[in-house]
Amino acid sequence: MEKRWNIVQAEAAKVESLQTALRINEVLCRILVLRGISTFEAAKAFFRPNLSDLHDPWLMKDMDKAVERVLQALGREKILVYGDYDVDGTTAVACLYQFFCAHSDPALIDFYIPHRYREGYGVSRAGIDYANVHGFSLIVSLDCGIKSVDLIDYAAGLGIDFIVCDHHLPDAVLPAAVAILNPKQEGCPYPYKELCGCGVGFKLITALCQRLGLPEKEALQYLDLVATAIAADIVPVDGENRVIAYFGLKKVNEDPNNGIRALIELSSLTKELKMTNLVFMIAPRVNAAGRMDDARKVVHLFTAVSPSDALAYGRALHADNTDRKEHDLNTTEEALALLAGDADHAGRRSTVIYQPHWHKGVVGIVASRLIERYYRPTVVLTQSGEIIAGSARSVNGFNVYEAIHACREHLLGYGGHFAAAGVTLEPGKVEAFRSKFEATVAATIQPQSLVPELLIDAELPFDCIRSSFYNILEQMQPFGPANTQPVFLARGVTDRGSRIVKEQHIRFSLQQGAIQADGIGFGLAAKFPLLQAGVPIDVVFTLEENEWNNQKNLQLKVIDIAPAMPRG
Repeated sequence: MEKRWNIVQAEAAKVESLQTALRINEVLCRILVLRGISTFEAAKAFFRPNLSDLHDPWLMKDMDKAVERVLQALGREKILVYGDYDVDGTTAVACLYQFFCAHSDPALIDFYIPHRYREGYGVSRAGIDYANVHGFSLIVSLDCGIKSVDLIDYAAGLGIDFIVCDHHLPDAVLPAAVAILNPKQEGCPYPYKELCGCGVGFKLITALCQRLGLPEKEALQYLDLVATAIAADIVPVDGENRVIAYFGLKKVNEDPNNGIRALIELSSLTKELKMTNLVFMIAPRVNAAGRMDDARKVVHLFTAVSPSDALAYGRALHADNTDRKEHDLNTTEEALALLAGDADHAGRRSTVIYQPHWHKGVVGIVASRLIERYYRPTVVLTQSGEIIAGSARSVNGFNVYEAIHACREHLLGYGGHFAAAGVTLEPGKVEAFRSKFEATVAATIQPQSLVPELLIDAELPFDCIRSSFYNILEQMQPFGPANTQPVFLARGVTDRGSRIVKEQHIRFSLQQGAIQADGIGFGLAAKFPLLQAGVPIDVVFTLEENEWNNQKNLQLKVIDIAPAMPRG
């Protein structure tokens, strides 16, 4: 699929000033300015994260109330740690559950993860009923609860208190909890607003450690789990999240949680792990448990005392992920075949596709796969009991939640945000929903949102690609939202013997001036004729280190190529 190339512009005066201060390559200064770093002091804080940069947990609204209620309960009352079934929720539960067990009577502590399909997202009535039947008087919710006004009222009527630790945007009416920890709530002075749910739980642990007079390491031991949540939940990797991710990755590589160690072993990862490994290797295995079976095993994995127990739970997650991948592949192939045979699909601005036998756990992933091929707002539906359920995914710049909201007359329920949403509807309403959704998208989507955009940080001539440049680039890790891996453009490049490998990929050998550079381009085989034509090309790429036969060399990871554009 052709992409729109967009070279992001940095403020020239700030780039020049920063280069004067840092005395490093101008391209690196341009990247820093694009990330909001324009002074020597800001660059120093960016390149040298320090645990002292973490904010005081007591700045968070209601932290004093939360700590007092927990201390009142520890060792005296039964406490239920409640969290969502995704990576953020399960890691948060694992952290707080372990902490409570270590500093209370473990017999008084339990955890609860709602079943994805029987209970759905967030606080459930079934979870509260479980707490009531088993005598819990305090529930601490993690990564959920901020919108559970009625359910928390229901719990209060049963004599159960709630402490809500959440990071989602609150509604106008807040639940009547004993304490609400959420930096996004109105009136909260906490200076960093983009913590994940596990991050909010970590701040509670930090405050409890201070009140109990425990050493700092008691809280810092959970940084690897918090970093995993940051990676998986796609929150910005800037500010406090960057500090947590930096030291969390350090712990992942030096002294990981037994559960993370087991997943590393099962993933056959041998090199130093980076955020991308957490996103693409660790997180899918954790999420697969909730998608395919029961996410409680994730908490057992991350709280396993022995490496052998962790490995056993890790193997269960690994099996779930293998099952998930099989369903994902088969469903994607079926969906693509159905769309290829639909003569009307090419003229539509949206994709809505339904098959009753598809696994509910993979429909969101499949929607993303279909967008990779067709790049339009997509809804994938399947049968779930007596109703139809599905997931929606969007394209750049289009609010899919608002589009679904416009179709509410045909839905039993829906929820989500700008980029993704979930829907339920009656079996007889699929065609009506498809028609209304298409009409809504066609009437509101901008033409540029139907073409994927490739954001480029800077032009980088081949003669700048040196170890000294790459070493500074690597110090910008960990990468993620708000600090994405820098993307470069090289102009007027010629082919020096590139070849297709494994039918889908290109092994590049390119030259610019007197400098030659090698690289790999995954899934770019369809563009090989452009190289065969012998014309100069422009190439978009990231930089990486390739190790072969104990030799390390820099190579391009090519994202896209196009005929060279004239300068002007």
